[in-house]
Amino acid sequence: MKKVAVALVLICAFAGKTRALTPGDLSRVTFEQHPGMQISPDLVFRDQHDRPFRLGDHFGKQPTILVLGYYRCPMLCSLINDGLIHALQELPMNVGRDFQVIDVSVDPAETATAAAQKKSEYLREYGRPDAADSWNFLMGNERSITQLADQAGFRYVYDPQIHQYAHPSGVIVLTPKGKISRYVFGVRLDARELRDALVAAKQEQSSSIISQVFLLCYHYNPITGRYGSLIMAILRIASLGFVAAIAWWVFSMARRSAGGPAPIN
Repeated sequence: MKKVAVALVLICAFAGKTRALTPGDLSRVTFEQHPGMQISPDLVFRDQHDRPFRLGDHFGKQPTILVLGYYRCPMLCSLINDGLIHALQELPMNVGRDFQVIDVSVDPAETATAAAQKKSEYLREYGRPDAADSWNFLMGNERSITQLADQAGFRYVYDPQIHQYAHPSGVIVLTPKGKISRYVFGVRLDARELRDALVAAKQEQSSSIISQVFLLCYHYNPITGRYGSLIMAILRIASLGFVAAIAWWVFSMARRSAGGPAPIN
């Protein structure tokens, strides 16, 4: 029986008092899941050394964790990678020996300097040896980026008012042949879920579509460090629901205990 995962996808673009994106724009920001989709091996990007990087040259014996975002992202992309690194540190498998990681920026204006800086930062945080050659940070032109994003189902939009991207959170696990095996959603990735995804990918397996729960954090204000009224209302409702569920469980347990057999004298 296949495990059905409920994933938390945070859609994030940072805004102050002015915003160009509308709720309609944000509704299109998501992962359209394409299990079994072949990522084009002929797509060419440039790596952190500003050298050509053809995806097909790096498909082969190992699964790939594909991370889409952008390197100058002020918050969410770093959180996604921090969550990924935390999960990777809990795995007995290692980057380089068992799988590779490819980060790709969706910003065509990205530089090799920014890519190299992120690579150095994440490798230092990961802390395990022999990962450098198997963890690459790529840049590309708009055509290559769009084609990869379309194949991966990574839907994002650009906000010209604040020069940021609104995008979904999570990673994509590819089989050694470069086919989409599974999606792992959220910011704080579950190590067991990631391990299962890598094991399935190594066997060239592709899972069915999994459900997603969307939480809009577009109203986060980086100047005040506070969430807007929409997100706060959602969080309050979620908190009240959790408290109500706990109260109902306690009440049910109390009734069950009270309805038990009388003690024998």
